[in-house]
Amino acid sequence: MRNFRIGHGYDVHKLEKGKKFIIGGIEIDHDKGAVGHSDADVVIHVICDAFLGALSLGDIGKHFPDTDNKYKGIDSKILLQKVMKLVREEKYQISNVDVTILLQKPKLGFVGREEGVAAHCVCILKQ
Repeated sequence: MRNFRIGHGYDVHKLEKGKKFIIGGIEIDHDKGAVGHSDADVVIHVICDAFLGALSLGDIGKHFPDTDNKYKGIDSKILLQKVMKLVREEKYQISNVDVTILLQKPKLGFVGREEGVAAHCVCILKQ
């Protein structure tokens, strides 16, 4: 029987006028964008957190702290490449990734008022 690991990631970023809005490595044309130490790509961040969590390796903040200037403004795809290297080093591969983005205009809440973006991710890794 194969060894499976399940991970979960969650992230949230404030939205602010005039910032770039990058989701899943793609820049979206919008009057607001996510604020963060890196490029604030909520989708890539939750994927990284899910993979790291599945392998019991901490979280994205442990590996790429916002107190380290070398990550200031960094493209989150680079962070994902580094996390994928850790996945391979642990001799795992991706079986499944499911990301839910919370970004819409209902009447209530942080997301609904366009003050922020949030995302969840669940992954399954197999050895």
